[in-house]
Order: sequence, then structure tokens, then C-alpha cells
Amino acid sequence: MAVQRFYVEKRWSDMAVHNGTVYLAGQTPDDRTQDIAGQTRQVLAHIDRLLAEANSDKSLILSCQIYISDMKYFGEMNQVWDEWVPAGNAPPRATVQALLADPAMLVEIVVVAAQRER
Repeated sequence: MAVQRFYVEKRWSDMAVHNGTVYLAGQTPDDRTQDIAGQTRQVLAHIDRLLAEANSDKSLILSCQIYISDMKYFGEMNQVWDEWVPAGNAPPRATVQALLADPAMLVEIVVVAAQRER
């Protein structure tokens, strides 16, 4: 089965699909003037959009890595996450503090998901 790449840039693709698995690049907020809750909502909306395009959704996430610029945002980010993640379908997840590429960026999220069976 071929690898499908979506939204290919010089250094990365936003998404690759292979053998029924969807791999997303780190998703970041567009409006970096928002607080952690607003930025997290933006990132989760990007994830929803990309997964839908790949015939998947948040209930099919296999793993998730969350990078936040400061652990002081952990609680607020989790509030938004808890509203978004489907009950009974919380994926394996890690959250770490990291120096992100843009100082205004507070959160970046990477997910791997399964495609829906056809």
C-alpha cells in the first residue's frame, strides 16, 4: 500500500496515511495571541479537520503527544482536552513541557489515529 501525504511543505507534511493509520504532524494554533485554552481549541479543531479528511475521527486516536510551553498551563489545557475527547475513548497520551518553535505558541499536539473501516 502506498503512502499518501497531505499538505506537503518543503520540510514536512501535515498528514500521512499508510495501511489504515493516520499520522499527523504537530498541529499548532493559527492565532497565537490567544491564551492556552483558545490555542488548544484551535489545535483540536485542526486535528478534527485532518482526521475527517482521512476517514478518521478523535474516537480513533491511537496515541497523542502534547507539548506545552510551560506546565503552568497544564490544568487549563486539560479542561479543554476533557471537553473535546470522547468519553470512554481517551487515547494513550503524554504531555511534556517543551521549548516550542515560536515563543507565542503555547501548545502543539501530535496524534496517530486509525482510519474507519470501509
